[in-house]
Amino acid sequence: MTTIHAYAAKEAGARLEPFQYELGDIGKEQVDIKVHYCGICHSDISMVNNDWGNAQFPIVPGHEIVGEVVDIGPNVKNIKNGDLVGLGWFSESCMHCDQCMSGSHNLCPTKEEVIVGRHGGFADHVRCHWSWAIPLPKDIDLSKAGPLFCGGITVFNPIIMAGVKPTDKVGVIGIGGLGHMAVQFLNKWGCEVVAFSSSPSKKEEIFNMGAHKVVNSRDTRAMEEINGSLDFILNTTNVTLDWPGYLNVLSPKGTFHNVGAVLEPMAIPAFSLIGGEKTVSGSPLGSPALTRKMLEFCVRHNIYPIIEEFPLAKVNEAFDHLKNGKARYRIVLKIS
Repeated sequence: MTTIHAYAAKEAGARLEPFQYELGDIGKEQVDIKVHYCGICHSDISMVNNDWGNAQFPIVPGHEIVGEVVDIGPNVKNIKNGDLVGLGWFSESCMHCDQCMSGSHNLCPTKEEVIVGRHGGFADHVRCHWSWAIPLPKDIDLSKAGPLFCGGITVFNPIIMAGVKPTDKVGVIGIGGLGHMAVQFLNKWGCEVVAFSSSPSKKEEIFNMGAHKVVNSRDTRAMEEINGSLDFILNTTNVTLDWPGYLNVLSPKGTFHNVGAVLEPMAIPAFSLIGGEKTVSGSPLGSPALTRKMLEFCVRHNIYPIIEEFPLAKVNEAFDHLKNGKARYRIVLKIS
């Protein structure tokens, strides 16, 4: 039995406090990771607040994990002690259903999630199935890599799903923790990138991220001026938007892809889709194989999240910084 030292919320909405729990014997296909860094995602806040109704308390948040493998089960493949790996939202999939066998492990109906019914990465160690412990490229910046395993793959997967081409004109809604990585990916993909933001103070930063045009999403006239011009729009926000307005911005056969956890139903007018053969879609993160490809792309093009670093002991201060909308643009906890 290994004693894990962590920070946990003991009830919905509670502050995080030091917490210990015992990790049982390692499974045959499991690996234990000594956590070096762990990003803070808005989903961690949602889980602590039980916004989605699936949190179990006490809960140790944290699902943007990078660290070193320190123990492995006897049937583990392609991973050895001492390897540097990353772990995101998913920690296990069945490895035998149609989705897993076709390479879509992230769509496995019985997949395990790192902080749903188990404890995550605001801790000195975390455990997962070997398939989701993704080896890190040797030249990656370890201190900035954590958010790539949630926010990064969340916005990279739709580029592949939608078949985005280098010749496409694309849009990103919400230039925050997710959106600022999406702009970088799409720029290096070769696209002309339009950023939709309601924060004029971010405009210069957004251009530096790789956007070619910044549109004030609250300016109706500015939105109308680009109607019919974009092949692909990625929504990274979790609020209700002017859905018809954004669908009008799409060109015929364009795709509006949603990765923001919008809790209210999306009111999509049917004729906005039918008349232009437009598509509305969504996705959760990506498979282990695609995550590896994303990491290679990041190293090749020097794509990283813009981060602020806090020590684990100041996790509540870091949480408040994110909840108050002050994060620029992802927060990473240094664990060890």
